[in-house]
Amino acid sequence: MATTTELPHWETTPEDLKAATREIKAAIRARIEASGRTVEEIWDVITTQLTERVEEIEAAKARGENVWPVVEYADIEAGRVTPEQLANLKKRGCVVIRGHFPREQALRWDQDIVDYVERNHFFEDYKGPGDDFFGSVGSKPEIFPVYWSPAQMEARQSDRMASVQSFLNHLWTYESEGTRWFDPDRDSLYPDRIRRRPPGASSGGLGAHLDPGTLDLWMTEAYQQAFRHLFDGSIEQYDPWDASYRTSGPQYPGTTMCSVFRTFQGWTALSDMAHDQGVLHTVPIPEAMAYLMLRPLLDDVADDDMCGTTVNQVFPAIEKWHPLLMRALVGIPDVQAGDSVWWHCDMIHAVAPVTDQQGWGNVMYIPAAPWCPRNERYAEKVRAAFEAGESPSDFPEEHYERTWPDRFQPEQLNATGRRGLGMED
Repeated sequence: MATTTELPHWETTPEDLKAATREIKAAIRARIEASGRTVEEIWDVITTQLTERVEEIEAAKARGENVWPVVEYADIEAGRVTPEQLANLKKRGCVVIRGHFPREQALRWDQDIVDYVERNHFFEDYKGPGDDFFGSVGSKPEIFPVYWSPAQMEARQSDRMASVQSFLNHLWTYESEGTRWFDPDRDSLYPDRIRRRPPGASSGGLGAHLDPGTLDLWMTEAYQQAFRHLFDGSIEQYDPWDASYRTSGPQYPGTTMCSVFRTFQGWTALSDMAHDQGVLHTVPIPEAMAYLMLRPLLDDVADDDMCGTTVNQVFPAIEKWHPLLMRALVGIPDVQAGDSVWWHCDMIHAVAPVTDQQGWGNVMYIPAAPWCPRNERYAEKVRAAFEAGESPSDFPEEHYERTWPDRFQPEQLNATGRRGLGMED
């Protein structure tokens, strides 16, 4: 982009943020207009495309069809996922993988995690949510700040997880412009938390949002390059599966986002869950990011406003600014313990509220985060946290596991785990 506005630091005052927002919006508008097209023309292109996709999803829901693609793990392992399945997966940007792990294995992991936290007196020591966002769900605790249990680490470094991550990574264009942006067959080990929601629980859910970043999506050079087709008049060439420039750009410290590049966010089910019991919802349209990025440029949005997107908060998707997209919000189908659920890193997602939940709602969060310069940098921090039993730097500094003697140990890492932490043999 011709003009790049970099916020100087995250102690920036609200006035500074507003000034930077005005500057970057003016620069983006000028770049679009320099192409010979107006912002409104670009907006018409993307809304026409997305309206068709939204109406297709609404019609499928009205017919009672499952919008989410479903793929059997056995078909991934055997290399027999069909071209039609792959095309539908890329179109929707999300997938449920049936039988990713044997059901008995997932249930055993679930019990192992319970035993792990109880042996280490987690419930007696729990100080409440360390994260205002996840603290809002209302179930106490629902998100457990536990990262280094043997069950989590066994799943992260398993061959079955590596196989699925590689399958998903290969959906992306990872080589272009003479650059290999990431290694699709090597994942970084990204530690995240677990969720345990008991029968009878009531939870407020999580509002629709995105995780790839906030103001940095407009204001850093790497993301301006990643979204270049939105801003240079070549909207028709925008491809949400193009990894160009996403894997090496700087991150803003303190922003509410994931420090690594994830091709897919994901979780593995540790219990059976019905589709109407407070489950994940997404807007299954990867191209919707274009709508979100262009929406603040329209005349009905103040020059110092990015449709509510700001620092130190998640990227919101709301009815006021994104009504077309909200029509396509759709939940996952029923899942069983051992199934895994995945969605494109740019996708809007939410967790539905639930009252008096029927059955458990337990998952462990494991994404696909292929090896690349950005992820290699974060792996250094992960190694240090792993060795010390601390919360990783992307998460609140709670550090419950520091003194837990039975957490997963370095000598228990296999080759996949060592590679995922940047520990070459």
